[in-house]
Amino acid sequence: MPLFHLILVAVIQGLTEFLPVSSSGHLILLPHLTGLDDQGQGIDVAVHVGTLLAVILYFWSEMRLAFSGLPRLLTGRADTEGARLALLLIISSIPVVAFGLILKLTGLDTALRSIAVIGWAMLIFGIVLYWADQNGGTERTAKDWGLTDAMVLGVWQAIALIPGTSRSGITITGARFLGYGRHDAARLAMLMSVPTIIESGLFLGGEAAMNADIGLLRDGAIAAGFAFVAALLALVLMMRLLRSVSFTPYVIYRIALGLILLGVAYL
Repeated sequence: MPLFHLILVAVIQGLTEFLPVSSSGHLILLPHLTGLDDQGQGIDVAVHVGTLLAVILYFWSEMRLAFSGLPRLLTGRADTEGARLALLLIISSIPVVAFGLILKLTGLDTALRSIAVIGWAMLIFGIVLYWADQNGGTERTAKDWGLTDAMVLGVWQAIALIPGTSRSGITITGARFLGYGRHDAARLAMLMSVPTIIESGLFLGGEAAMNADIGLLRDGAIAAGFAFVAALLALVLMMRLLRSVSFTPYVIYRIALGLILLGVAYL
């Protein structure tokens, strides 16, 4: 696979995985708009690994706490902070797995990969994000996250399987509706991405591993490295900007891109 293509896919995935603009939508659009070949599942898994490592590094204190609580959780106890966090992250990832299986078994996952669907999702969920951001409360913090909110945000996250929705964007939307401040809403969305990305990687990785060769492993390592750097930069930038800037710039981008895509799809 050409180096330029690898870097392009990795940077797009890395930058858009955590910004509320939809990484899957941008990756689906890439071959449509550039004429480049689809990168394949192997590279998809690799760039997901890169973004996973970035979010784990950025939120290392929380992730170390959750990882340390896993052994206790496996014994059926969630009576420590780490075990409780691990439990909430696992619960929040269940709806996306269930919804993903339904889409896969019904063939809707392929049917949804169209410019029109991405355009509508960009537009509609961009407007919903704006509404939630402008009207949501700010009284709750990440420390208030509990079992009910984990299940509710898990359902919101599952909607992101519609291409163009944005996993981080829709989860932030749900958190803002629940009254979490901007920074804490983004923090929860990023933490929830860890089990979701792991599950997505395992789901895609089985077939990719069987078809892997030396060339694919080399390309995957390159893509993962660039995706890691791009994702880390995006995380640092967004989390810093959220202390003083709303989600409106991302909403404007989503609406503009959505309208362009709908124009391409229907005209």
